[in-house]
Amino acid sequence: MSLLNRQVAKLVVLSISSFILSLLIFLSGVLREFELQAYDLFSRQLNPLRPYSEKVVIVEVDQESIDAMSEQGINWPWPRQVYAPIIEYVSQADALFIDILFTEPSSYGEEDDRILAEAMKKASNVYLPVFLSQKREIMSPTDEDFIKSISVVDKPSIFLNYSSAITPIDALKSSVAGAGNVTISPDDDGVYRRVPLFFGLKEYVIPNFVLSHILKQARVKIKQNSIYFDETKIPLTDGTLMLRYYRDRNPFKVFSASQILGSYLSSAASEDPEVKKDFFRGKIVFLGLTAAGLYDLKPTSISSVSTGVLIHATTLDNIVSSNFVRPLNRIFVVAFMLLISFFISYSVLRSYSLLKNLSMFISSLVVVLIILAILFRESVYMNIIPPITSLIFSFLISVAYSYATEGRQRLFLRATFSQYMDKKIADYIMENPSLIKPGGQIRRVTVFFADLAGFTSFAEVTSAEKVAVILHLVLNSLTEVLIRNQGVIDKYIGDSVMAFWGAPFDTEKDEVNACLSAIQCLKALDEINEGLRADGFSGLKVRIGIHTGEAIAGNIGSDRLFHYTVIGDTVNLASRLESANKFFKTSIIVSENTIMGTDDIFYKRELGSIAVKGKQLPVKIYELLGEKGNVESERQELLSVFQQGMLLYNDKKWAEAAQVFDDLLRQYPEDGPAEFYKRRCEYMISNPHLTEDWDVIKFTEK
Repeated sequence: MSLLNRQVAKLVVLSISSFILSLLIFLSGVLREFELQAYDLFSRQLNPLRPYSEKVVIVEVDQESIDAMSEQGINWPWPRQVYAPIIEYVSQADALFIDILFTEPSSYGEEDDRILAEAMKKASNVYLPVFLSQKREIMSPTDEDFIKSISVVDKPSIFLNYSSAITPIDALKSSVAGAGNVTISPDDDGVYRRVPLFFGLKEYVIPNFVLSHILKQARVKIKQNSIYFDETKIPLTDGTLMLRYYRDRNPFKVFSASQILGSYLSSAASEDPEVKKDFFRGKIVFLGLTAAGLYDLKPTSISSVSTGVLIHATTLDNIVSSNFVRPLNRIFVVAFMLLISFFISYSVLRSYSLLKNLSMFISSLVVVLIILAILFRESVYMNIIPPITSLIFSFLISVAYSYATEGRQRLFLRATFSQYMDKKIADYIMENPSLIKPGGQIRRVTVFFADLAGFTSFAEVTSAEKVAVILHLVLNSLTEVLIRNQGVIDKYIGDSVMAFWGAPFDTEKDEVNACLSAIQCLKALDEINEGLRADGFSGLKVRIGIHTGEAIAGNIGSDRLFHYTVIGDTVNLASRLESANKFFKTSIIVSENTIMGTDDIFYKRELGSIAVKGKQLPVKIYELLGEKGNVESERQELLSVFQQGMLLYNDKKWAEAAQVFDDLLRQYPEDGPAEFYKRRCEYMISNPHLTEDWDVIKFTEK
């Protein structure tokens, strides 16, 4: 099996394994409690503050109303005729839902029920609740007829079935505009997040309390996972509507019952009421119990203390404004989990760095949460925990596998690479394994050669053990300099070292880094020489050549031995430039390709154009003197005088140029380039017949 096929097989096995494990956990329901808590957290943070519709109003029988009536000598439970003024005052509303069960005759007598029934009939907009039960009780004929009258559609199988119903008393049945079930059950943790819209009772289908009004205005069509009111589709989850609660503590306009009663009395007395009667025109009003002692408190996804009437109001508003939660089909959830598993497994297999993998994991988690949050904000609910579970298991399984197998091997390779290249470059190669495949690519590189001058003679008069120690000391110092400047150590050849920049990736500072390395290598060797002289040894010198050009870069070793290197004329020329130092008695020679564009960084001295064996075109070369600001004034003066001599030389004024170089040597007797060009001028004076390529210096030896 090829390397690519093995990698694909690993990816498939790891991602599918983590996906299946996550899917089984998802389907088992083990993490359902966490899912519910996550849903509540999203609801509290992302649900809208207020409803989109201002159509819904709540009139609440709160503690303030109970206390106000108690002060007038009317204790709880109130006589039912107390509700009559409220019903009359909000009679201009499209609908009044009274979320109070009137299932027993009033303890205040039949007249009390009659007054309430008359008020309801006159208003003709009142809807009362029925209470469905699982108890097997025989319903009275009037109850059966009432249930039949509010049944709406043929009974499908998706509705929760009940055995009996508790209905309003007979005195009220004929006075209501409609009725619906108020029986709703919380989720397993006791929180009310969803409501059924229809309920099965024998052969009947009873609507939810709030639907009893909507169904008078819209045609209903029921399918397995959704309900249509005319053209409005309401998605269902297990036959229930997921509610989108509003984060505002009082999302709807709320009045206390005492306010409405007071406004009724003020209006009857021709006084300005606190709440005007016209306010309720076209509204949908809910009258319900909110006082803490009346046992209609229910926790929701955004509040631990809410009321049944608020749940009913939210249900109706969600439907009217189409602002309900739309659960995403499980197929999309599963597909998202699979996508996450593949992405995480792929990312982990590509990287060996635990820190990078952790960063990728955290970033992926944030992205997943953002996606889920955006969907949730747009009323689309995708299960929250399953994608996160898939992400976690994919990460853990892939990291465990990677560390147990390839991870240790990669760490070993990284440690090996880091010995002769900067860690950033080693990381880049590890992240791009195609670079270590046999073969290469053409890249612009800067090649560096350094050789210890006279080391062979030094070794002949020094013990082998001492030679090995000193050579190790020198090469180690040079290597540290090169790696610190992001160079790649290519090879050691005896007392020589080769390095390069620009592969596997390049930067804008490759040439500068190479030149800095050369200067710093000289400084490092000076420090070593101080120790050698203290031990009685003569100092060592290093010759460095640097050239920039195109070369083939890649793994050009064997199947057994990896060797990331560069080859080509650029490498050969850099080696020749190192050797050219012998003729000029210099330490660092760089080509024009390398040094161009660095006038503001380095001092350099032009040494002319040279032609080396195997190269047809001449190459202009320079001596690298040092960084700007770090070169002694004497060296700068030498450079200025030398340039005057070179101008005369280039104008073929050999005698004048020779005199300048001779004067320079009297002041600086060890200046190699001045000595070289003095002899060159003397040669040209002796051979005036030389006219072709006279300005090109030919080197025929290495």
